[in-house]
Amino acid sequence: MTEISQYDRKRQRLFLFLCGIFLTNALIAEIIGSKIFSVEALLGIPPVQIPIGGQRFDFNMTAGVVLWPVVFVMSDVINEYFGRKGVRRISFLTAGFIVYTFVVVYIATVLPPANFWMDINNTDSSGNPFNINEAYSRIFQQGMGIMVGSTTAFLIGQLLDVVVFTWLRKLTKGKYIWLRATGSTVFSQLIDSFVVIGIAFYVFGDWTLQQIFSVGSVNYIYKGIVAILMTPLIYLAHYLIDRYLGEENAARMVKEAEMSSFRS
Repeated sequence: MTEISQYDRKRQRLFLFLCGIFLTNALIAEIIGSKIFSVEALLGIPPVQIPIGGQRFDFNMTAGVVLWPVVFVMSDVINEYFGRKGVRRISFLTAGFIVYTFVVVYIATVLPPANFWMDINNTDSSGNPFNINEAYSRIFQQGMGIMVGSTTAFLIGQLLDVVVFTWLRKLTKGKYIWLRATGSTVFSQLIDSFVVIGIAFYVFGDWTLQQIFSVGSVNYIYKGIVAILMTPLIYLAHYLIDRYLGEENAARMVKEAEMSSFRS
């Protein structure tokens, strides 16, 4: 009886820990996602100027994309030990928290600013006139479109990731962790990368389809590369979890996750 209670406690703590990493990174990615940064400037190289549709585009990405590979790796780890139901549960919960976060952020943008706050922040670092409330509102209200796009893309991507992960797990009979983790992420991110950009900046913004294709392609390339590079971390996560649970309990959880995924 004591052994079962200890197993259940460790199982619950592990789920909370993994979900905490998943949820935290997803929320941060959403909040910072309205910024577009230059990959070339970050690397200190000249703009690449790729010709697409009569225009030239550089390597630009949304800031939020930096953290999404972490979210999808956590999704695969949760799937490995808690099955399809575990991933669905945290995915829908995270989507709900994302919506809640942006509702609160939107309310914050329409609150009337204090005069002293406006006065002490009325110039930028170069001494030029600056309206901090306008900047605050523009940054966060720009995220409204991103919220709709990313929540939609997030749920689609997560559900696809779960389906592909489970299919590869069944196909390989539980072997080749790297294949099901990387394969499911690369496939699901192909959809996610273009859905979020398309809804956020084409439907709710004024981007052209060429810009959507350019930024979406760069985001996807980045996610694919990082997914491959993070493969050793998946094995490290398995090693640490197996040590925490004990090999027998870890094998039991993986087996239970497999059976629940195949039945659902």
